[in-house]
Amino acid sequence: MHMNLNELAIHGGKKVRDTLFPAYVTAGAEEKAAVSKVIDGGVLSNYLGAYHENFMGGPVVRECEAEWAAYFGAAHALCVNSNTSGLIAALGAIGIGPGDEVIVTSYSMSISATAPLFYGALPVFADIEADMFCLDPASIESLITPNTRAILVVDLFGQPFDAPAIRALAKKHDLKIIEDCAQAPGASLNGEKAGLLGDIGVFSLNYHKHIHSGEGGILLTNDDDLAQRLSLIRNHAECVVGPMGVTDLRNMIGHNFRMTEIEAAIAMCQLRKLGGLLNDRWDRVRYFESRLDGFEGFSMPKVRDGAVHSFYVHPCLWNMETGVDRNRFVEAVKAELPCFELREKEGVKLGAGYVRPIYYLPAFQQRVALGGNLNPLVDARQDFGPGLCPVAEDLHFNRLISHEFIVPSMQESDIDDVVRAIEKVWDQRHKL
Repeated sequence: MHMNLNELAIHGGKKVRDTLFPAYVTAGAEEKAAVSKVIDGGVLSNYLGAYHENFMGGPVVRECEAEWAAYFGAAHALCVNSNTSGLIAALGAIGIGPGDEVIVTSYSMSISATAPLFYGALPVFADIEADMFCLDPASIESLITPNTRAILVVDLFGQPFDAPAIRALAKKHDLKIIEDCAQAPGASLNGEKAGLLGDIGVFSLNYHKHIHSGEGGILLTNDDDLAQRLSLIRNHAECVVGPMGVTDLRNMIGHNFRMTEIEAAIAMCQLRKLGGLLNDRWDRVRYFESRLDGFEGFSMPKVRDGAVHSFYVHPCLWNMETGVDRNRFVEAVKAELPCFELREKEGVKLGAGYVRPIYYLPAFQQRVALGGNLNPLVDARQDFGPGLCPVAEDLHFNRLISHEFIVPSMQESDIDDVVRAIEKVWDQRHKL
């Protein structure tokens, strides 16, 4: 059967590219050597959940924490086993409890909003900025009540949140700021590094982030008391608060949120590569944007004044005036392109939107969480129905296009293929 080379792949034509895009792999010889050293030493984890010098972990964990603290200029860095654990520990450290309210984003990975539920607190969803995707200060301010205790911000896609405005709100209302900077290592705002823009910052080291140790997370804070409480929640606080003389026992029932010596060894090696990987990522962003300069289908991402954006993904905004359905356009471009090596099961890394607004999850729609119904105050606060956060909904369902074709493994020739696919579909958009 004859195949029309110009026909869209979604209609049976030949794809722009069949060969998989190169895998984004950040681990190499340095990590192998570091892991071998740990294994040869015979101690894969050195934590004890008891009042002992090893309560704070083994030598590699402590070395990793010192290196991360020095890199970011933080008074304290603490290793944990995930960003999820870190966010839970952070809310526990600031004393969140039943009846408290935490203002959260409507648009992120779920834990960015569900973490308060672990303490019987109520997440209150705020809307996001239409062009930079972080929490909107005006939306936050409209939701503050006497029960509000904290704001859990997210540096979404690598964009630092509006720290001056949100810090002013926090100061005015005596609130703590927890910064979920999972997607923003190396980002900064007005010279201040992401991770230190709030009271506690939490990074992710799971496998598809800028740098990773397989799984893992890093907490940063400049507050001595919060650092101690984070370390207690990380490792069975209840066993040591007595001999340590800790008198504030709120949330002093600990977990096993501990990072292994192997993960810590990898995390140190990865941190040393961060600067180079970010430079490579920025080069890809510049090249992608230059190749689509003047493209009328979508606009390129906006970076906050004074900010360094780390571009976990490259978020673009669809031009609604084209009259072309965004979802259909994205599906047609995806049909022209391959997956990344090692991530074949995840599909082509191009999305119409990012994640559904978090309040669409069954836990909120059905009002059932840990141990039963959500906090009974929920009915008086938000109904979790469509329209709760109109900007987030509009972005997700109509306007946002996100992609990962700017990772450092992508060469200019790879990006050229992506651009060719976009141009091919755009030229035949009347067929969609």
